[in-house]
Amino acid sequence: MPTGQPTILIVDDEPALREVLAYNMQSAGYEVVQAASGEEALVLVQEVKPDLIVLDWMMPNLSGIALCRQLKARPQTHAIPIIMLSARSDEADKVRGLETGADDYVAKPYSMAELMARIRAQLRRVSPAAAAETLKYDDIIVDLESHKASRAGKPLRMGPTEFRLLCTFMEKPGRVFSRDQLLDRAWGRDVYVDSRTVDVHIGRLRKALTAFGGSDPLRTVRGAGYALD
Repeated sequence: MPTGQPTILIVDDEPALREVLAYNMQSAGYEVVQAASGEEALVLVQEVKPDLIVLDWMMPNLSGIALCRQLKARPQTHAIPIIMLSARSDEADKVRGLETGADDYVAKPYSMAELMARIRAQLRRVSPAAAAETLKYDDIIVDLESHKASRAGKPLRMGPTEFRLLCTFMEKPGRVFSRDQLLDRAWGRDVYVDSRTVDVHIGRLRKALTAFGGSDPLRTVRGAGYALD
């Protein structure tokens, strides 16, 4: 059976920064939702009910600090972990952010590895199961931390693109992903790749998954895309 992955809400008014964060979080196996403003975030929090929020301090109109204060004051959202991102690195600013209710504070510039570690730490704190670093489906296991995969206990040999494709399928077994959706998840929206390239890498993934004689778990849906069944 599959294991569900946490949903992270990214709140930042700079599209480029949101996309970088989203790409890294999706590559780590998380579901990602984006908001370009504090006002949009308030709506999405109610609709999506994220497991964690990554929130930029400096935003027009409703700032990150003000949004954090509102979320922590509401019974429905006060338990959601909030990681505050800010170019303000003074100790007084960090203290202010934490006193407002942020669960963690990361000063810019930061390393993506550090931010991902802090995300995992916050998820482990509120729900150890939600921070699981493995995906499981049938006899296939993917270790998101070590970027290794196995089937029936035998290691699977595949490239990084095939690994990202496998993670995408295992997050939502049974769901049909179009070529464009797979391009977004495995290559990123800012990288131009012909959609037919997906077919080539799907072929390589199939070869890796059946290397030890197992049945092919990937289903081709004519005119729609691919799914893990």
